[in-house]
Amino acid sequence: MYPTALTQLARGNPFSAPLFTLQKAGEPETHAPVQKRRLAAASFSAARVNSCEFGSGKYYALCGFGGILSCGITHTAVVPLDLVKCRLQVDPAKYKSIFNGFSVTIREDGVRGLAKGWAPTFIGYSMQGLCKFGFYEVFKILYGDLLGEENAYLWRTSLYLAASASAEFFADIALAPMEACKVRIQTQPGYANTLRECAPKMYAEEGLWAFYKGVVPLWMRQIPYTMMKFACFERTVELLYKYVVPKPRSECSKPEQLVVTFVAGYIAGVFCAIVSHPADSVVSVLNKEKGSTAAQVLKKLGPKGVWKGLVARIIMIGTLTALQWFIYDSVKVYFRLPRPPPPEMPESLKKKLGLTE
Repeated sequence: MYPTALTQLARGNPFSAPLFTLQKAGEPETHAPVQKRRLAAASFSAARVNSCEFGSGKYYALCGFGGILSCGITHTAVVPLDLVKCRLQVDPAKYKSIFNGFSVTIREDGVRGLAKGWAPTFIGYSMQGLCKFGFYEVFKILYGDLLGEENAYLWRTSLYLAASASAEFFADIALAPMEACKVRIQTQPGYANTLRECAPKMYAEEGLWAFYKGVVPLWMRQIPYTMMKFACFERTVELLYKYVVPKPRSECSKPEQLVVTFVAGYIAGVFCAIVSHPADSVVSVLNKEKGSTAAQVLKKLGPKGVWKGLVARIIMIGTLTALQWFIYDSVKVYFRLPRPPPPEMPESLKKKLGLTE
């Protein structure tokens, strides 16, 4: 039955829409054309939010670029602290503490002496960052697809550990030559002051082996470090949003999200420093002494010697890791890369576990 009274009023309305249509009383109103426009607007908005597809070649390339900036800039910024830390490890009799190490270095080499090794640090860790962050994204998506959605969620910590270990394997091969030059410049006064002096001299004395003899202890140091760095960060972010941040990530502003990133990065960095410090001590001594092996250096240092310089490294790595994650996430925000929220249990798994009605 048509509501005739309302129909007459509507027809007499001078502001009535030209496409005004009548429906039978009680029928639900449909707006198919409006729905189409809304979906089109939503898809256009999504296209504007993300500059590329998650897992695309452009996505991996920009993640690698973010890794270059995050690792190259931060490691170069802490070169003075890294220099003192290395000297504490290789000559504890001369450099007795962090502050003593700084004062002795400035007294002998001046303030400029604190910047020794900045060039191999910047080049080496930029290449490492490219492989570390770029390949981590590759392996995380690859392993996640192999596991499937449900298993990827259930085994997500193992997924982070496996993806980060795989990425760091290749990252250390890229880092090893510059790391060897850096340690030689920083721990052997008078050997060489610049990368241009150091690299040819090392090659003339020991050949190509000089640049890669430290790659195995580098794996020993960096792979546990990176596994802790990524897995601890990912799970800490998840826990912060679940128990600390008073609102969901989707409701947080970009600056608020970056603060969470920084805090989670620092927490992860402290654990990273502790896990990887013994191997770091071995690498520092190994690159200083010619003809030594990792086993010989480890035996020489002893249980206590491998922990020398730990406080300096916790300060350095904690700050470093927090800044690296902050820069990396900022690059993602700047280039409008897809940034998936913390993982949630898939609906199919909830049904299997009886968590949904």
